[in-house]
Amino acid sequence: MASIMSSIFILCVAIILTLVPAGYGNGEGDALTALRSSLSDPNNVLASWDPTLVDPCTWFHVTCNDQNQVTRLDLGRENLSGHLVSELKTLQNLEYMAMYGNKINGNIPAELGELKSLKSLDLFENNISGTIPPSLGKMNSLSFLRLNNNRLTGTIPSELANMSNLRILDLSNNDLCGTVPPELEHIPIKYLDNNPRLGHPC
Repeated sequence: MASIMSSIFILCVAIILTLVPAGYGNGEGDALTALRSSLSDPNNVLASWDPTLVDPCTWFHVTCNDQNQVTRLDLGRENLSGHLVSELKTLQNLEYMAMYGNKINGNIPAELGELKSLKSLDLFENNISGTIPPSLGKMNSLSFLRLNNNRLTGTIPSELANMSNLRILDLSNNDLCGTVPPELEHIPIKYLDNNPRLGHPC
């Protein structure tokens, strides 16, 4: 009898596991919940981000693939303030992250460099400060990196040249300094204007 009950239990567990979405349990919902907690949202655009739901694929401004893995985060011009969080590194299938035109401040988390599937990172027109993390150079799939119109300081990391698929790099309208790394010459489109200290020692 014990062996029959054990077999039934194992069968039930197997059935439950097949019903749980593939994206569930990988921390994606937790990562987005951490982001929501770090943001001020006066227009309640994140009201649907309910951590008690099975997965975040039903949340507004979030897009998933057919495996219930988060692939897009579209939060441009939503009057959000606050800061980005390191937990975003959990979104390993994220391809597009758009948080431009808000009032986001603080630094760019170095952990964003862990997003190996990311193709477009749009953080322009915010109040982001600090330096550009060299770790962003690890995002080999990235084609578009737009960090313009922020308050970024320091030098341009030469590690950005490691992104072999990068097509557009926009760092204009910041407070960057130092020399422009010659390794960036291969990037087809670069916007570096309106950095008054660029080309001068930091």
